Amino acid sequence: MEYGVKIQFKTDGRPVCIPAVSDMVKNVRKSIEKAKVLIESLPYMQEFRGKTIVIKYGGHAMVDNHLKRQFALDVILLKQVGINPIIVHGGGPQINRLLDRLDIQPSYVQGMRVTDGETMDVVEMVLVGKVNKEIVGLINHCGGNAVGLSGRDGDLVCARKMKVSRKDEDQGATPPELIDLGQVGEVTHINPGVLQSLSREDFIPVIAPVGVGEEGQAFNINADLVAGAIAGELSAEKLILLTDVPGVNDKDGRLITTLPAGDLEKLIEDETVAGGMIPKVRCCQDALRRGVSKTYIVDGRVEHSILLEMFTPEGVGTEIF
Repeated sequence: MEYGVKIQFKTDGRPVCIPAVSDMVKNVRKSIEKAKVLIESLPYMQEFRGKTIVIKYGGHAMVDNHLKRQFALDVILLKQVGINPIIVHGGGPQINRLLDRLDIQPSYVQGMRVTDGETMDVVEMVLVGKVNKEIVGLINHCGGNAVGLSGRDGDLVCARKMKVSRKDEDQGATPPELIDLGQVGEVTHINPGVLQSLSREDFIPVIAPVGVGEEGQAFNINADLVAGAIAGELSAEKLILLTDVPGVNDKDGRLITTLPAGDLEKLIEDETVAGGMIPKVRCCQDALRRGVSKTYIVDGRVEHSILLEMFTPEGVGTEIF
């Protein structure tokens, strides 16, 4: 019998096909390659077993149906190999769509959404009542065991009103103008008890970034900041921010794969890091100061980007340490 030849013969008058030997060899080789991938991942699984990983879930990965399913499967796999994933999600586009339907014009100052009482109701309705439940439902549908929370549950994310100032060049010695962003908050404290309890019971916490003030009022908080604060409070092994860019680029547009936190200020000053990337690297800085081992800015548009970052030597995106 020669490789590449298919044999056909008849049994009881019916033709029966036997696949060519070459086809079987190819299939075995593919299976061997898959086994090699699993073996190469084993040291990383052993290293991170029992560790906490905080993932900020946002961007295109939350919109594309295929990527949403891949994300859910990645998170389930992490849990199955003994890692404790905690998810903090955004939801800006979904909030804007409902505001548009309600004929409420969104307003931004320094990249932050001005959140009056009416807008806060919409924010909480979308993040807690819709987006959070969709993520939890998808993970559970794919075989996981997720529980949805907001930062107000169990006083998980305590917050205060964020104060923002703005100074124009022509103001001279005049004090900066204070800007009222409404119910926009900043994290003051994380109460991790509920998360620790859920992790011990093998649940995957999924958190909407809504905080609670001293008087019980709700605050809209940037999801990156919530993820960083939670990662720091839990001394997480990794903080992974999923974005719609490959990571942090240098002046020539090339991806910076590893970046010491001490180099960030210089990159911000010379505008290598600019725009929406500044709050993300600031979030990583803060998480590292709070005790997180390593932080990552990863392209969520890449399939299985979390697994590639966790279980391969090359990784993807930018590691900030």
